[in-house]
Amino acid sequence: MTAPMDVVELARALIRCPSVTPDDAGALKVLEGALGPLGFACRRLPFSDATERVENLYARHGDAAPVFCFAGHTDVVPVGNAAAWTVDPFGAEIIDGVLYGRGAVDMKGAVAAFAAAAAAFLAERKGAFRGSIACLITGDEEGRSINGTRKVLEQLREEGEGFDACLVGEPTNPKTLGDMIKVGRRGSLSGTLLMRGVQGHTAYPDLADNPIPKMLRLLEALVKVPLDSGTEHFPPSNLEITSVDVGNPVTNVIPAMITATFNVRFGDAYTSESLERLLRESLNKAGPDYDLRIEVTGEPFLTKPGALSDLVAGAVRQVTGRTPELSTSGGTSDARFLKDAAPVVEFGLAGSTMHKVDERVAIADLEALTEIYKRILDGYFSA
Repeated sequence: MTAPMDVVELARALIRCPSVTPDDAGALKVLEGALGPLGFACRRLPFSDATERVENLYARHGDAAPVFCFAGHTDVVPVGNAAAWTVDPFGAEIIDGVLYGRGAVDMKGAVAAFAAAAAAFLAERKGAFRGSIACLITGDEEGRSINGTRKVLEQLREEGEGFDACLVGEPTNPKTLGDMIKVGRRGSLSGTLLMRGVQGHTAYPDLADNPIPKMLRLLEALVKVPLDSGTEHFPPSNLEITSVDVGNPVTNVIPAMITATFNVRFGDAYTSESLERLLRESLNKAGPDYDLRIEVTGEPFLTKPGALSDLVAGAVRQVTGRTPELSTSGGTSDARFLKDAAPVVEFGLAGSTMHKVDERVAIADLEALTEIYKRILDGYFSA
């Protein structure tokens, strides 16, 4: 019979690995040490296309269908000013029932909770159940996401490996465990605008061509683009100007060039192609001769409410007494890749301290999340 797993000690061991993207710092070895004795076949899938080498872990228990996959990441964002922290960011200290450390919420806590839930499930079933449990854990979620989940899925697809359902352990709850399940994500489109002019002396504007007024007209046109007011499952799309720069250190020179960047978070009223057409039409009316470079990091997607979201919501209600909102709010996650492999929903810890100084999670929440994940496995493999 599989021995119980201490979710708190596993979370602490993971936090003590300073795994700032793309450095693994031993985090996946810790997780392998937890999953291997449970009967998971663990293998590393490293990739290094266009970035430093990234370590990924794929672990699977069983060889039969259906396959329930838990997905997450052990990489974390930098700590920022370490002196501003109350504790060592990688010390995994516990103070008054709260675990502190970078990654406690986003998302080493959830990774530990799922491993502990799997241990409890397998102990109760004595390892016997119809189906398989998989874990796909990347070290490239907080970075450029080039050599992480997307590459692992491509590799697994080539090998004929697939999933039937997927749960991502991102911190989905705004404030309290049980608040929210993510059933989709908005798309993200970023643009870089460039307008060229002719440099010259401010006292002789006739000998120059100032690109700044032209850029201002373009930006005004962008913020007035009539985006949607929301759809059934998505909030209104929004465009934000994020930078305007001429790189001009003096006041008596008309610059030769100006750049501006913007980002659009958009729902299922658009695809990235239709949104780009709309933006270019508005820019063309405001002024010619601009350069625009577009980068899309994710298309909007929705896992329609149904069996999977009902299963997760039911487990949340049983443990917390709360009925979670089904939401598509927030930024992007690796669910944008996993959606092509299987129906996917996201549920994890409360995210109010993620990426902040003194990132932390209550021990009670770690234990409750473990129980929620255990009940999800119970429900999924109940047949």
